[in-house]
Amino acid sequence: MANHFSAELSNEISKWMEWDKNEKTRTEIQQLVDAHDAQELKTRMMSRIEFGTAGMRARMAAGNSVLNDLTIIQATQGLTKHLLASCAGAKKMGVVVGFDARYNSQRWSELTAAVLISQGVPVFLYSRICPTPYVPFAVKHYGAACGIMITASHNPKEDNGYKVYWTNSAQIISPTDKEISKAIRENLAPWEDSWNTELAQTNLRKDPYAEIYQKYNERLLTTCISKASNSSAPTLTYTAMHGVGYHYIQEAFRVAGFAQPIPVKEQVEPDPDFPTVKYPNPEEGKGALLLSMKTAEQNDSRVILANDPDADRLAIAEQQPNGEWKIFTGNEIGALLGWWCWQRFRKQNPDVPSSDVYMLASTVSSKILRSIGDVEGFNFIETLTGFKWMGNKAFELMGNGKHVPFAFEEAIGFMVGTEVLDKDGISAAVNAGELVNELYKNGSSLTQQLKEIYSKYGYHLSSNSYFICHDKNTIRKMFENIRNSGKYPTSCGPYKIRHVRDLTDEGYDSSKPDFKPDLPTSSSQMITFTFENGCVTTLRTSGTEPKIKYYTEHVPDKSKGMDKEEATNELNDIVENIIKHFFQPEKNGLIPKSD
Repeated sequence: MANHFSAELSNEISKWMEWDKNEKTRTEIQQLVDAHDAQELKTRMMSRIEFGTAGMRARMAAGNSVLNDLTIIQATQGLTKHLLASCAGAKKMGVVVGFDARYNSQRWSELTAAVLISQGVPVFLYSRICPTPYVPFAVKHYGAACGIMITASHNPKEDNGYKVYWTNSAQIISPTDKEISKAIRENLAPWEDSWNTELAQTNLRKDPYAEIYQKYNERLLTTCISKASNSSAPTLTYTAMHGVGYHYIQEAFRVAGFAQPIPVKEQVEPDPDFPTVKYPNPEEGKGALLLSMKTAEQNDSRVILANDPDADRLAIAEQQPNGEWKIFTGNEIGALLGWWCWQRFRKQNPDVPSSDVYMLASTVSSKILRSIGDVEGFNFIETLTGFKWMGNKAFELMGNGKHVPFAFEEAIGFMVGTEVLDKDGISAAVNAGELVNELYKNGSSLTQQLKEIYSKYGYHLSSNSYFICHDKNTIRKMFENIRNSGKYPTSCGPYKIRHVRDLTDEGYDSSKPDFKPDLPTSSSQMITFTFENGCVTTLRTSGTEPKIKYYTEHVPDKSKGMDKEEATNELNDIVENIIKHFFQPEKNGLIPKSD
């Protein structure tokens, strides 16, 4: 080995072959060694998969930089050490562990359970695939110390992930992620029983499946106005996108009093190969929903509900009078469900002061909730991107006696109520179904109601998309060019920039007297531009995918006589200039979002 590889690489390979007990991944590394593939081995072995606020998400393969049995064990050993050091009651409270239908998910849930049990931490391990929201719900229900979900959500079939919820049942945030990451690095060698998956079969605290299945669905009713009113609901079409959702949606609809949705048969059964879609993500739009549209049209169904593979996101489409399908953006669904949650909350809680009610959205999402709150009297808070921030903020508000009926982010993530402090595609689907029922019963539709919301509270026009880039250096240079050593751009094409907010590392906000942003900063790239015409644009990297995303919102100023069409044209032109001047896709070799 020394003849072909550096001492450092040889050392990493030796440790891997000593620690890994999975014959498949050992063979994978051995074959690279035999082929003298130093470059691939460096990629696999010389960097370690990062553990952050999103936990871990990566390709499934052998090596330190990706996901496999050994890196799952190492992550859980670090988490266990930190949990025992920071939570005195962990050995009584236990940990909830769930898994989705992807390759390796169940095995990794069992390895995770084995590591925890080996250190005296009891485990609530689901016996079958479950939606991601069932893990934070169970953490709250049992008063567990934390929860772990093995899932890569909507990522391609080659990926998997490891998502962590803390004692408050919300996703972990800093500094917990950093402390776990440090503990992982200090506990890389597998412990004596870390590979012993028999522990996950014989020493469990409990299989939570049956109890949580019942309790979760019972509590869905607390978010519905009237179960009886759902019996005449129009027929809905549903796709699980080859994930876990269909079984759970069926029960949720039954409990809520809905007729069962029409399934997209090709996509309702779990299949880790996702054979009918290029990307198992309903956020991708029409291409991901073609089979749903076909099924709906065959069954005279005008509304489609779609979950992603772990059922924590929800997409909605509605057939228009001309036969075309409107696929609602996450911002539009946020407007509809936010308005609906406010109507329902006010009806169910007439004595609660509006000043004690809060709705949340991420900073890259539409500010329609702020506009509704300005009229209706409730409060609006924006957080950093990701439900980890909204879930923790909601927990904080609840601790102060406040109410949080709804939170959302534009990436089709919705939190209805606070039984789950994370996005939840099951409860969002039930509430969307109830909204559809109420609207159709009164001769309206989702599209018409959205127009009424914008007419009353102001149009909030958005245009969001992304470019794919696999080269981290290219991404870094692109953002460095925008920053220009602190001399941020004052215009983008013909559009003048009023303020710049940079939430990367030290942070910068030109709108503040001390230039310090209100929101927390991180190492992730994220810059927001507020233009003189009021349009707001954010450029950021994804924490889980090789994407550079852009988000824009334009609220036409009625006082200046700008109508919706003029504002739309202006927004489209701003987006073209952002792509041309900031992204420079040809120069940077960026791949646009596929249609």
